[in-house]
Order: sequence, then C-alpha cells, then structure tokens
Amino acid sequence: MSTFEWTDLDKQAVDVVRALAMDAVEKAGSGHPGTAMSLAPAAYLLFQRTMRHDPTDPTWAGRDRFVLSCGHSSLTLYIQLYLSGYGLSLDDIKRLRTWDSLTPGHPEHGHTVGVETTTGPLGQGIGNAVGMAMAARRERGLFDPDAEPGTSPFDHHIWCFVSEGDIEEGVSHEVSAIAGHQKLGNLTVVFDSNHISIEDDTQIALSEDVVKRYEAYGWHVQTVDWTQTGEYVEDVRALHDALEAARAETDKPSFIRLRTIIGWPAPNKQNTGKAHGSALGGDEVAATKKVMGQDPEKTFDVPAEVLEHARQVAERGRAAHAEWEKSYADWRLANEERAAEFDRISKRQLPADWTSALPEFEVGASVATRKASGEVLNAIAPFLPELWGGSADLAESNLTTIKGEPSFIPEEYQTKEFPGNRYGRTLHFGIREHGMGAILNGIALHGGTRPYGGTFLVFSDYMRPAVRLAALMKLPVTYVWTHDSIGLGEDGPTHQPVEHLWALRAIPGLDVVRPGDANETAAAWKTVLEHNDRPAALALTRQNLRVLEGTSAEGVARGGYVLREASNGQPLVILIATGSEVEIALDGRDVLESQGIPTRVVSMPCVEWFHGQDSAYRATVLPSDVKARVAVEAGIALGWREFVGDAGEVVSLEHFGASAPYKTLYEQFGLTAERVAAAAKASLAKLGFDKGETTGN
Repeated sequence: MSTFEWTDLDKQAVDVVRALAMDAVEKAGSGHPGTAMSLAPAAYLLFQRTMRHDPTDPTWAGRDRFVLSCGHSSLTLYIQLYLSGYGLSLDDIKRLRTWDSLTPGHPEHGHTVGVETTTGPLGQGIGNAVGMAMAARRERGLFDPDAEPGTSPFDHHIWCFVSEGDIEEGVSHEVSAIAGHQKLGNLTVVFDSNHISIEDDTQIALSEDVVKRYEAYGWHVQTVDWTQTGEYVEDVRALHDALEAARAETDKPSFIRLRTIIGWPAPNKQNTGKAHGSALGGDEVAATKKVMGQDPEKTFDVPAEVLEHARQVAERGRAAHAEWEKSYADWRLANEERAAEFDRISKRQLPADWTSALPEFEVGASVATRKASGEVLNAIAPFLPELWGGSADLAESNLTTIKGEPSFIPEEYQTKEFPGNRYGRTLHFGIREHGMGAILNGIALHGGTRPYGGTFLVFSDYMRPAVRLAALMKLPVTYVWTHDSIGLGEDGPTHQPVEHLWALRAIPGLDVVRPGDANETAAAWKTVLEHNDRPAALALTRQNLRVLEGTSAEGVARGGYVLREASNGQPLVILIATGSEVEIALDGRDVLESQGIPTRVVSMPCVEWFHGQDSAYRATVLPSDVKARVAVEAGIALGWREFVGDAGEVVSLEHFGASAPYKTLYEQFGLTAERVAAAAKASLAKLGFDKGETTGN
C-alpha cells in the first residue's frame, strides 16, 4: 500500500501536465486536450504513487499494467511516460500527431515504449484490461498456484481509465459482465465521469446510473466526486484512498466513478464539448495558464525542479523491482521446471517435441475440419500449457474444449458439465463475441499464455473491431471460426457466411486459413502456432469432408501447393480451391481428365501465406503460361480474380444461402464437379481452345 504524499511540487507538476496538454494540441492543430487536463491529477497520482512500475524496465514481468481505454486522450499517457522517464522527450510531446513521431493521435502498442495496448476505438481498452487480469490469474495458476495471496511474484494489478464513450460502447457491457462474473480482484477501472463527449453534454444520449450498472455486474464500486461541495475541489487524497481500497479488494473487480470537469481550469471552455476534441485556442490557453500561475508567453515549459521531482518515480520503481526480484529468484530456485517453462513461454517459443503430438488422419476417412481441429487441440494441449481458450457459448459446435481440463471460473460458478476453478484452462465467454475478441487481445498482450477463441464464422462480424486491432498489434491470437459456408445447411442464410472470407482477408496482417481436410487442419494449427507475430483465423467446416490423398504440411505452411498434378505433368488448366471445395475441385479434375484435358488442382488454404512466398515458388504452383484457371469457393468471388486472371473463371456464391441440407444447397447453387469442369472449359474457350468438330455439311 502506498502512503499518501502530495507536495507543492506535485501540484505544480499536475499544472505542468495541463499546460503541456494544451500546448501540444495547440501546436498540432488538432487533438483532445480537455480530458488530459481534467485527468492530470489522477494520472499523475497513479504513475507517481499507486502503480507498481519501473520506467527503466518497461517490460518487467512483475509490473502493474495501465490501459488508457479512452485513447483519444493519448496525452494523458504520453505526458506521464515523459515525466516518469520512459524515454519520451519533450520534443516527442511537441510532435504530437505528426509523421513518424512517438506520439501518434492514439496510443499504439509496439510503437511507443510504455504503451501496453493500442486504444482509440472506444470500449476496446477496458476489454483488453479484463483480458490482462484474466491472463494474470491464469499465469499465476500455471506457475505459482499455491502461494498465499499477495506473496507471489505473479501477483500484480491492472489499472484502466475509461470515459463515458467507453461506457456507452456495447463491448464495455460484455467485458464488464465477464469481469464481475470472474471476480477479477486484480482489476481496477477509473471512470472519468465528466459528462462531456463530442456532442457536448452526454445527457443527450446517456442517462442510466452507471454506478448501479457496475454494482449489478458484481463489482466493488466507489465514487469520488470533485464537484460534491458545489465548487470544484480536486481531492487527490480521496482518490488515493479509493485506489488503495480497490487494490485491497481481491474478490471483485473495482470501479471508481471519478466526477471531473473536462478542460479544468480553462475559464471559458471547461465543461464544454469544444474542450473534448479540439485545440482551445491561443487566448484560452493563455488565460488558463494565468489561472494556474504560469507565464502565458511560455510554451512547453517544464521547470527543472518539476521534472527532477517527477523522475524520482524511477528510483521508487527500481526499488520495487529489486524487492520483487528477490521473491522471483526464490520462486525460480524452488520451481526449476516451471521457471524453464516460464522462460520459454515468455519468449513465445514452442517446445522442441510438440509437433510429435499432432494427429494424422487416415486417407479416405470422413471428418469435419472442426472435428479435426478439436482433436488437434486435445493432442497438443499437454505439450503447450500456455495454450488456453474457449468459445462464445458454442463449445459443442466449435469443439474448442480441451478434455479433462478444468474451466476458468470461480469455484462457486462451476457446473456439472464444466467443473473448474479460478486457475482453470477452458474459457467461457458466454454469447459475447465482441467482448471475447477484446479479451483475447488483452490476454495476448499480457504475456505468459496464448489464447484462442471460437464462434461461428458468420459471427466474426461481431468481433471484427477487436480482430482488426489484433492484426494492427501483431498479436498471436487464434480464432476458431466454424460453420464456414452454406455447408452448415439447415440453419439457413442468417448463419451461412458468404462475404466473410474475403472481408476478413481484407484485414492486413490477419491470416485466414481454410483447410481442405483433416490433415490440412493439423498442418494449419502447426503453422499458426509457429507464427508468434500475427493473429490467425481458422475457417472450419461443420460437414464431413473426405481425408484427401497427397496433402502436404509444407504446402499448407506455404499457403498454396499442387495437391494433384495433371496426368501428363503439363496442365492445360488449373483449379484452385479452399476448404470443402477442394474435394469438389478434385472431382472436377477427374471429369476434365476423362475428357482429355490435363488438369492441376491447387489447394490454397491461406492466401496470406501464399502471398508471403517468393515469386519463384508461386510460379511453380501457378505458372504464368497456364492461363486457363478456375477458382472455386463457397463464397463471393472478389479476390479470386487476382489468381485466375482475365481468362479465368470463379465458381462462387454471389448471393445469400438458404435453409436446406448442405448437399442440396451445393447442388442447387452450382458448387459441383460438373460446374467446375464447365467453368474450366469456359476459361479454355476464352483462350481459343474451344475447337469444334467437322459436321459433314
């Protein structure tokens, strides 16, 4: 517990923060000064007194984490990183929102030291914070489960600032409900209740009692109101006491409603929408500096004594770090095997022998790729303790449950079907896909484990904002998206993804993998797990597919490969297919070969991996001199035009599906071997290979 101390230098430092926020936005010509001004005391208190961190070692495993969910107020974080000594300079603050600066408009993980996650899309940050808190508990369960509360080197806290905008976004409900249900006592959220957003007074759109909402979730709730006396009084001690009470509450997540006035103490623009998202203007900045006793003629003015005082947090951080190192060293001595595992997982390395566990499926068998995925997960689970995850209430359909492993749940909430404990392995997100996506990102960002999450492919729409951020941050999150086409059949068009594959392939940095059979599925999991710098989506079938002869794990890893060569080794036409349509392409090849047309079949489970190969390899798979091509996939054609060229054809689905048995749907919508063969002939005809026969006339 930190002792409260608030000197004149601390008060002066807070006003310096406010001035820097105004100056930076004024210089940039755009930005969000108001919240950075009103949150200045809270942010400074957290970084200087409350949070356990070491600016000289920003990746210290024992540190607390801070998430600025209201990422538009990026200066709230940047200025604290500068004052604390994380490496940001005053020049970096001056370069806010400019090309190639370390202070972009919203905080970006991996770009600026000390930024734990990329925030900006509102609500995502609180989801990340919930994921971090869950990951911290799982990590403790893996490496130090028997330690008394508060004594483990894996005990640390997650702190998160949120705004009204975060609270209004629906994803905040999903993740907050999960956090309350999970009793995440290592999480504290500070809600900056300033009643202002871009459209000015939030009363225009927000009227629920947010405090009661969080009480209903099962959170420990406190209110600190700096307006309660009728005048604005920044009672920093009250906030300090609330933060410490939150840290002391270990059986519930904590929610602190902090009532502030945005833009304080700007005399004319405080408490206005203009203070939220635009520069205050030179006159207002000067007037505000006068109110704070600063020279209005000076910009970016940081008195040496203020900076020296603030930088003392690094000394406190190093002391806390050194104390932690003692307990960490003792733990390593007592747990050599666990320590070795922790080292491996921290580096995102895989154990040497894990691939020996991958199952092999018998050629000719009939296996849905979702079932193959489930078998892969269960086979490799003993080798990869860091791998954990679950489903958005679709475990029986996604087959994401690792058998024999307890659920991650407070013991009082375990069920007959899913027994478990707080350190369990199987996650249950409920029907909260968007929240699941944000939480998975937080788990991956925290480190110590590696997450996956499942739902139907069609419901990836609910997850897309979080998936996009995973790609932006290059996080190794795996999505198990099953029921990947009209092949799910009777549930009908609401559940049958049509546009989703190419919509997801449009996200830069996301690997979309649609294996063609069970063995390709095993190879896909292997390749996904070998990549530790990007998210991946497995698009898997509900319906059984025959296990194909000639599949190649190396070919899958390359994204596309020759599954079946033309009978004479010199193809006249190439058929390209993914997922359940690979066997249709193979049957189409048989039709064409029986008619004397040499045909190659290319399985392309991952367009992104194929694009990543060198041009020489790509040319061996798709030689430029074979221009007659057909792509076949049970979805919209869109990106396949790139692969088939001007003379090529695409056997696709340019409309929604229907409710019927899947075989009927494939037949009625023309996803058949005969249609593929006809498309190949059409492509050949465009190239002049369609020669008639003498009729005798």
